Amino acid sequence: MRFQTRLGFLVFGLAAIVSTRAQSGLSIHDPHVIVIGVDGLSVDAVETAPTPRLRELMARAAWTLEARGVMPTLSSPNWESVIGGAPPEQHGITSNGYFHPLVEFAPACRDLEGKFRTIFGVLRDQKPASRIAVFHEWGGFANLLERRGPDVIRHESSGARTLAAALEYWKGRHPSLMFVHLDGVDHAGHQTGWLSANYYRAVTEADGYVGQVLNEIGKEDAWDSTFVLVTSDHGGTRRGHGRNSLAEILIPWILAGPGVIPGRLSTPVNTYDTAATLAWIYAVDTPTCWTGRPVVAAFQPSLHTRTRPAPPQPSCVPMTPLTGAALRFPGQSEDGLKASQ
Repeated sequence: MRFQTRLGFLVFGLAAIVSTRAQSGLSIHDPHVIVIGVDGLSVDAVETAPTPRLRELMARAAWTLEARGVMPTLSSPNWESVIGGAPPEQHGITSNGYFHPLVEFAPACRDLEGKFRTIFGVLRDQKPASRIAVFHEWGGFANLLERRGPDVIRHESSGARTLAAALEYWKGRHPSLMFVHLDGVDHAGHQTGWLSANYYRAVTEADGYVGQVLNEIGKEDAWDSTFVLVTSDHGGTRRGHGRNSLAEILIPWILAGPGVIPGRLSTPVNTYDTAATLAWIYAVDTPTCWTGRPVVAAFQPSLHTRTRPAPPQPSCVPMTPLTGAALRFPGQSEDGLKASQ
């Protein structure tokens, strides 16, 4: 696999990532963040498939094609790490809930609903007036987050319908945080393989959805307050994922917005740094059981605010020796859950 991209973008040497234990934030009033999660998007796909809109985004973004997901390289453990700021050792999700329980052991810390806290719940607790929305093509994504967090959690049957619903909500409400999950790329990988022409076509289709988001932000001239973060959960080999290869664990991580330094990140990025970076943007404090660190190297140092002490963490209860079956979420079924391929 190639890890040196052929994109001719300017590369910057950037400062090291700092710990979330000394929480900072940006001097931007009322930031808005759109996270686009493209399930199964590999590093090879970004380099090989026609992706003009992703490349357009990368030209104004801090990015890396060597961010690392978590093991096992399955969707649920990795998306939970993206939104939950910690790896499976902390949040307890080690499968997609098909062959094994979704949560196999008690998380390191839980909220009063028994859930590992994600960025949705953290933002809701500390900035309760925030508008938060989740639009997801894969039905299983809703099982990973606190239902009390988002104002809207909406499942659609295709990428086109998911993106259309998200843009409709964005135009009418301009939420503080909007997460859009797209699943067509992963489907194509399972159907015909991660190096197939069909897979690359699905990547180009997802690239078009990213372009629609960029078009809307440009039309509204909203880049001075809007961040766009595009990332993935895993890559793939042959027609599957879940094994221990770099082709599966390496993912793209692309962040654009006010104060972001364009260019390739020279610091390591883990998928669980995503939630910590969002918390840093919103200047909210992170749960003590999060291990992710904000990718502050992506931002201009002049926009960093002074460090402030973290207040006591709200609504956490001690760990109890619950089994995976006891932690299955209310209303969870096997529908929409991916097999552990």
